[in-house]
Amino acid sequence: MNRGILRKIAEDPDFEVTVGGPAYFHGDLRPIEFEPEPEGSQLKTVAIPTRLSKYIHLFWYQGKTLRQLVRSNDFDVVHAWEEPYIYAGYQVSQSCRDQPARYCFRTAQSLNKRYPPPFNWFEKSVLRHASGWIAGASLVHQQMLERGFSESTGTILNLAVDTTAFRPLAPEHKCQVQQALGLQGPVIGFNGRLETDKGIEILLAALEKIKHRTWSCFFMGSGRLEGMIRQWAETHELTKRIAIKLIPHSEVPDYQGAMDIMVAPSQTMPNWKEQFGRMLIEAFAAGVPVIASDSGEIPFTVGDAGIIVSEKDVDGYAAAIQRLLDDDQQRQTLIDNGLKRADHFSVNQTAERYKQFYRELASREKV
Repeated sequence: MNRGILRKIAEDPDFEVTVGGPAYFHGDLRPIEFEPEPEGSQLKTVAIPTRLSKYIHLFWYQGKTLRQLVRSNDFDVVHAWEEPYIYAGYQVSQSCRDQPARYCFRTAQSLNKRYPPPFNWFEKSVLRHASGWIAGASLVHQQMLERGFSESTGTILNLAVDTTAFRPLAPEHKCQVQQALGLQGPVIGFNGRLETDKGIEILLAALEKIKHRTWSCFFMGSGRLEGMIRQWAETHELTKRIAIKLIPHSEVPDYQGAMDIMVAPSQTMPNWKEQFGRMLIEAFAAGVPVIASDSGEIPFTVGDAGIIVSEKDVDGYAAAIQRLLDDDQQRQTLIDNGLKRADHFSVNQTAERYKQFYRELASREKV
C-alpha cells in the first residue's frame, strides 16, 4: 500500500518506474519483508539485501545490488526515500555520482537538528550532489530552508491515502468489525505506536474522566505501553471496553472504518514532533471524525476536518470526545469535511504532483 503513489505514476505511459527497497527491515511495529506487486501493476521491483536495519541511522544496502540497480538502468531520476543524514541515504547518493540520473531525496525532519559526525558529513555530501529535494510537510520545508537547503530546488509533497481502500464502511460491516473486536459502539479509536510520544497516557487520562459514559476504545498498534494500558483498564474495571490489536496495513481500512471517533494526542518531544500524521488522512477517507493535538504538522494536516486540542490538555480531549458523542451534526460536518480533505491527499492527486516534480527535475542540469 505504501507504493500507491508510484504505482499510480507507473500507469502513465510517459513513465517507467522501478522501486528498490530493503529485502528485510525492522519496522516500528513489526519486521517487514519486501512484498511482490499485485497482479497488473506496472511497477518494476528490486529487493535489496540490508544490514543493521534495526538502527535507522546506520543501516545500509548491499552495495553490489544497489550499484547494479542504479547503473544497469537508464534512469532520468533517482529518488531516495532515505533521509540525507543517514548512511543509506548517503549510499544511494554516492551510487548516482557518476551516473546521468538526477538525484533527489525526501526528508520528514521537522526539527532543526545538528548532527554529529559522520551524519553531518553524510548530509553535506548528499546536499552537494542532489538536484532536488522533497519535504514531507510544510513545517519540514520551513525547517530545511532554515538549515540552508536550496529553496529553488525543493518542494512539498505529502503522503497520500488510497481512497479506494480507505472509505466509509456500510453500517452492517462496521458493526461486524466492532463485534469481532469484542466491542460495542460508540468506538473511540487510536492508531499508531503505543508510546509516550503518541500521547497514550494523555488519552487514558481523558478516558478516565468520561468513564461514566458509554463507549469502547480500540488501540490499533503495538508498543511498550501495551501492558500499561491493560493494567489501567483492569484498575478502572474497563477491561471489557478496551481492545488492543496490531493490524497489517493491508487490513487497516476495515478497522479504521470501524471507529466512530479517532483521537491522535501526539506529544512534542525534545527530539521529535508529529511530522505529518498519515493516520489522520486515513481516518478522513474512512469517514471517521478526528480529535488531534497541536503537535507539529497536525493542525496543517487536519485543517477544518477535525478538532485540535492543546497537546497536554486532558480536560480538552475529554470535552471534545463528549462533544462528538453528543453532537451528531458536528460529527457529520467533520466527516464531510474529512472526506473532501482526503480527496486532496488521495493517491491520484498526489501522484499528479509527483509527476510534475519528476518531469521538472529530469530537465534540470545534472549536479
